[in-house]
Formats: sequence, C-alpha cells, structure tokens
Amino acid sequence: MRIKDKYRFRAPSGREVIIEAEPDVRYVDHESGELLVPVSRLTPVAPTGSELPWAVDNLRFCNHCDQLCQKDLTICPTCSGQLEPML
Repeated sequence: MRIKDKYRFRAPSGREVIIEAEPDVRYVDHESGELLVPVSRLTPVAPTGSELPWAVDNLRFCNHCDQLCQKDLTICPTCSGQLEPML
C-alpha cells in the first residue's frame, strides 16, 4: 500500500523523474545536480494499493462493474469485486 503521493519532477535541462515526494523538500537531480521542479501529481493519489499511474497501458476493466482499474490490483477499488487473473 503506497502512502505517499508520486510526483513528476523536471530539471531545467528537460530530464524528468517520478518520485514519492515530501512537502517542503528540495529535490536535486543526482546526475546533473540541477534543482528538480514539480510538474504534476500522478493519479491515483495515496493511499492506494497500486504502484501504477493511470495510463492506458496500465489499466483494465473490472469484470464486475466495468470500471477502469490498474492492472496490478486484485480487488477493484470501485466495487470491491475480485478481479480475474491477468493472462
């Protein structure tokens, strides 16, 4: 279960990283030494049982309620139904 929110950070040179971030903490790119600027917060927001961001490649339909959920979950966050195993 992920407790912290994940954010996308960007360095001035254009390099991007996704990390679990703390408020009021300055993050620096370990390769270039540049200060990272937060660009966006990834969904789903914490707390969540999934480590996958909401992207088309990471989603599937629940076999009970037909709502989208992350591929790595075993229980649907919408209807609490058991998801079929991924093949």
